[in-house]
Amino acid sequence: MDLTFSTEERAFESEVRAFIAQHLTPEMKRAQALTPSVFSEPDVVVSWQKALHEKGWAAPGWPTEYGGTGWTPAQRWIFEAECARAGVPTLSPMGVKMVGPVIIGFGTPAQKNYYLPRILSGEDYWCQGYSEPGSGSDLASLKTRAVRNGDHYIVNGTKIWTTHAHYANRMFALVRTNETPRQQDGISFILIDMKSPGITIRPILTIGGDHEVNQVFFDDVRVPVTDRVGEEGKGWTYGKYLLEFERGSGIASAKLREALKTVLDLAESDATGRAIDDPDIAIRMSEIEVDIDTLEMTELRVLSALQTGQNPGAVSSLLKLRVSEIRQAVTRLGVEVIGNDGLAVEPMRPFYKLNQTPAIPEAMLPVVPEYLNGRAYTIFGGSSEIQRDIVAKMVLGL
Repeated sequence: MDLTFSTEERAFESEVRAFIAQHLTPEMKRAQALTPSVFSEPDVVVSWQKALHEKGWAAPGWPTEYGGTGWTPAQRWIFEAECARAGVPTLSPMGVKMVGPVIIGFGTPAQKNYYLPRILSGEDYWCQGYSEPGSGSDLASLKTRAVRNGDHYIVNGTKIWTTHAHYANRMFALVRTNETPRQQDGISFILIDMKSPGITIRPILTIGGDHEVNQVFFDDVRVPVTDRVGEEGKGWTYGKYLLEFERGSGIASAKLREALKTVLDLAESDATGRAIDDPDIAIRMSEIEVDIDTLEMTELRVLSALQTGQNPGAVSSLLKLRVSEIRQAVTRLGVEVIGNDGLAVEPMRPFYKLNQTPAIPEAMLPVVPEYLNGRAYTIFGGSSEIQRDIVAKMVLGL
């Protein structure tokens, strides 16, 4: 693998930096820095999404005929790395990185023509209807049912841990359309209008104090059959395809490196009494940096596979596993660095809208909530135990 950028790639790097300098406002940057949850609030990212769409950069991983950029793996790497360094808002991946590839791969022409442009522009904001009470890692046991009634499905049941459902106007969901001896064979993949009658959203506050996830209830919700993606009963296949992109299509190492740099900046500041002078903290900082270097090389391999038209495959589970563990290590180190200042509690959300001076330096505000919310990293998107099973079966042949 040649890691030396060409003249053309250096020119592209300059173009990306100029684009960010033009469109990333100080307000966006501050809001992102003070966001302790996984994704930024939609009101933070809407301008950024619009700018990306106007530039034609909203969906780097999509085929060019559907609005993709046609970038090489190196260009994608440069773009994501520069965005991470600059502190751009984190866009929700539910549309561009998750349901978009499924619609491209298995949707009808009508679905592609309608949904893909709305995903690119940000007009549709998506949430994911997978997990249910009792059906998380054992997703195949899901109970939410969709019964065919003429040209519609009648959906009843509930989904839980639904990120940003309170903002979303669309949900992609796995539902049970048939009872079959093999549970996976009775599941279908459908697209739901969140404004449909019969949908109730109940907020769930995380341990960090953030409203990021929800429980969604369906009471005789009517969904047109035309909003089923692919064949009835084949949703498990499409759902697994989506999870490979959820777990393995992004570039997390650059963001993790910037998150670690934020912790380092705190450790080197007078506010923490120069915590970096503690040998234990300095050693742990170096260990995490090495882990990020290793992750970076694996991500480059996956980008190369995607560029040739392959889906990430089982290596996406390895990436998801390591990204989750490194994220938790970074947040844990952050708490160690700020020490007793972590005892301060600021209930106001979002932090970037505080109308009073906080009890601790502003940069410290998200540290403990990030650590607490980060306990879920090794659970959502497929628990670490499940990822290890997948790697053992599909990579190691165990």
